[in-house]
Amino acid sequence: MQGSFVKLTLGAPRAVEAGLKNIFIRPVQLRVGLRLAFNYRYETRDILKNLTPDEAQEELLRRIGPGFATANLFTTAESVELACRPDGSMRLTVGAAVHQTPPTLEHDRAKPRAILPTEPWLRELGVTQADGLVREAMGAKFRQINQFVEVLRPLFAEAFAHGAPVPPIADGRVDRATGRTRRRARRIAELLDEGRPETQMIQRPLNVVDMGCGKGYLTFATSSLVDQMSFAGSRVTGVEVRSELVEEANRVAAACGVERLHFQAGTIATTPLETVDVLIALHACNVATDDALARGIAGGARLLVVSPCCHQELRANIVPPPMLAPALRHGILLEREAEFVTDSIRALLLEWAGYDTKVIEFISPEHTAKNLMITALKRQRRTSRDALAVRVRDFAGFYGVRSQRLATLLGFDLVEGASTATAAAAAEPEPV
Repeated sequence: MQGSFVKLTLGAPRAVEAGLKNIFIRPVQLRVGLRLAFNYRYETRDILKNLTPDEAQEELLRRIGPGFATANLFTTAESVELACRPDGSMRLTVGAAVHQTPPTLEHDRAKPRAILPTEPWLRELGVTQADGLVREAMGAKFRQINQFVEVLRPLFAEAFAHGAPVPPIADGRVDRATGRTRRRARRIAELLDEGRPETQMIQRPLNVVDMGCGKGYLTFATSSLVDQMSFAGSRVTGVEVRSELVEEANRVAAACGVERLHFQAGTIATTPLETVDVLIALHACNVATDDALARGIAGGARLLVVSPCCHQELRANIVPPPMLAPALRHGILLEREAEFVTDSIRALLLEWAGYDTKVIEFISPEHTAKNLMITALKRQRRTSRDALAVRVRDFAGFYGVRSQRLATLLGFDLVEGASTATAAAAAEPEPV
């Protein structure tokens, strides 16, 4: 065990113990000798125990099978999965190692949560109780809040480190009302001009906008992160179409004394948007994600964070390539492929627009497969947009896609040589 064992994870609980979701085991070096640290992950809390090798063996024999259907062992030599079937049989699968270096044996290396359950706004929003404990039904939401902050923190650090350049903004405002798509496309083209110098340094508070913020859980979390990272004088704005949610969120912000945070009623397409540093849009429906991305780019955002859902636009417009046609005749497979194609085109267009883009998994507390997140960080180096444009068109062409919302808003021809003037004029953002 010593030297090669990295960790062991028990999963697929069989509801023997209510609320217990996983057990994570790793080696630790204590003053009394080598131990195995067991982290029992419940809905709303973690319990830690340090066991001797003999105690650990007894505990694993008790848990694997009756308590958990899978056990995944990771060493520096190999990865092993044990699957326990309902009939009592087992399947052992051995694969290549995913960890190349031995683990650290430090005992106290647990990372503190980014957002503590004692935050007053968590209580006001119903995530925690008066005593600061997370409500049983809100455990998934609390974990999502913390994972979101953990995703944002390194992005903020990279985007707004001292001396990080931003493209100059001529007028500091983007179409105050609905705006015209042609005017927006010209504005974006100016911001994307390769010859434009990037010399202005960030020496001001941040303007962060969360579009389609719902009840504001993650907007409050973002505001807390801004405070933790000492962006003094910053402003965080949540935009939500449902006025009753806006009123309640503003009440909570006032009750908790969060002066930097403000909520306003509006849609992604029509809300007046000042020059923005960070634009967030989580679970914007269908093409509203594209509207949010385009508005963020036009507003000069250094950081874009979106979690798309309801990918309806391209489903009827995909022309399956011959090799995929037999599979995509099935509606459910075509639906999933349309999601893949839509978000791939978005990511490629963001690269073309001057952003380093990542597509990652994100925790969703709801019973939904919509757990994908796209993050885009404004590049500080020049990249050939011609080569990136070819990449976008090649991908879209493979699926027979001739138009897509974000491409239209950016003035980008998915079919080289085609005119987008008519399409751009007709593609006003839709209310969300």
